[in-house]
Amino acid sequence: MKNRLNLSLLALLVTGATAITSCKKSGGDAVIDPIVDPAVPGTLADAFFDKVSYKGAFGTTDWTAGWTNFTPKTAFYGTPTVTLSGDISGNMTLDASVVYLLKGFVYVKSGATLTIPAGTVIRGDKVSKATLVVTRGGKINAEGTAAKPIVFTSNEAVGNRAPGDWGGIIILGKSTNNIPGGEGLIEGGLTLPEGNHGGTIPDDNSGVLKYVRVEFPGIAYATNNEINGITFGSVGSKTVVDYVQVSYSGDDSFEWFGGTVNAKHLVSIANVDDVFDFDNGFSGKLQYLVAQRNPELADQAGQSNGIESDNSEKVWDSSPRTRPVISNMTLIGPGTTADGKHEYANLWRRGSKMVLANSVFVGFRYGIDIRDKETGDALVATTAGNSLIKNNIYQSFTVGKDIVASGATPSFATADLLKTYLTTNGNTFIDATAAAALLESPFNLTAPNFLLKAGSVAATGATF
Repeated sequence: MKNRLNLSLLALLVTGATAITSCKKSGGDAVIDPIVDPAVPGTLADAFFDKVSYKGAFGTTDWTAGWTNFTPKTAFYGTPTVTLSGDISGNMTLDASVVYLLKGFVYVKSGATLTIPAGTVIRGDKVSKATLVVTRGGKINAEGTAAKPIVFTSNEAVGNRAPGDWGGIIILGKSTNNIPGGEGLIEGGLTLPEGNHGGTIPDDNSGVLKYVRVEFPGIAYATNNEINGITFGSVGSKTVVDYVQVSYSGDDSFEWFGGTVNAKHLVSIANVDDVFDFDNGFSGKLQYLVAQRNPELADQAGQSNGIESDNSEKVWDSSPRTRPVISNMTLIGPGTTADGKHEYANLWRRGSKMVLANSVFVGFRYGIDIRDKETGDALVATTAGNSLIKNNIYQSFTVGKDIVASGATPSFATADLLKTYLTTNGNTFIDATAAAALLESPFNLTAPNFLLKAGSVAATGATF
């Protein structure tokens, strides 16, 4: 009976894969492959995605040049002379010639816009757990430039800075989620009504984050109630998020609770918990994401993953389903000397859906885990809005943990069946020697180079 079931599932996998792999040319050298269904919003056929030929976040151009900082522990910033605290109830524009001290929970209230000019430095106070909260109906207009990025950083002196020196940035909107009743209190110690997020406006607009660095955020407000580097709570699609770096976060670098916001050019280095965390029905589109794990920094109370995605903690098939649509991601794991709490490159669980393509995951302890029946079922479904994992490269170090099908009732009866699905859809699993030929210097913690090496197999093969 078990063998017959496995063969039936294998036939379904092959049939489903055949139905979604038709290709056509669309100008230049790019190959356009309508992943899932081009008529359904939120697929890689969407106009949001640049159609490139390479896998991973970079081809031969380094879009991190000029505005990122991979050594923020030794960066010198001016002494704060003006304090930001309390509520911002009317429109406020900061002065780039002033260094600000962010103190306590600072709320940009509904109807107000906080404008932060290019080049502004804001330092977060440690004692008061400084956190900037853009509430529902409020906006942030933080638009730096490559030459003059906006910097949120620790107020600790050089030599004393560490993950969790201050809270971080929390942006709350009126877009959709799958929280019962459509609204919820964001994590991180906030209270009602300021901490509420959610609504019925998918194209809600919370403002702009562009050419922004966020350094040493991610404080634990209370046990199991942490503030991330940047938290998006039901943020809408008219919000602009582009060229944003989170460094040394004490929790996740980026976490989305519901919402429909899209983003490009996200960078994470040396965070403690998960890099990219999706929850509660998030369905935005993401392209050009890069992260580098530090082997010495991991979540000692749990586990640290590259991607961690859940639909809902309690009701795994609740709607709308979590379904990030991702292309051109590069995640660099901590290597073989890592703290044991570092785990998966990808952990998809609790009914999460996904479209994940054209990405590179190397240097992780474990590879990919498709956990729970609701999660795996969406991969083998042939209906619109299903899941797909396609054309990615994985390298991990633990034998038997490169591909994992788990959960109390996994959709894939064995890891071999999951491997058949993944390899049929163009995913490849390589060893450390092959991984070393992909990228220039991805494990350098102070001056990484994520560009493709000459002759890299990641230089071609991306499809949309």
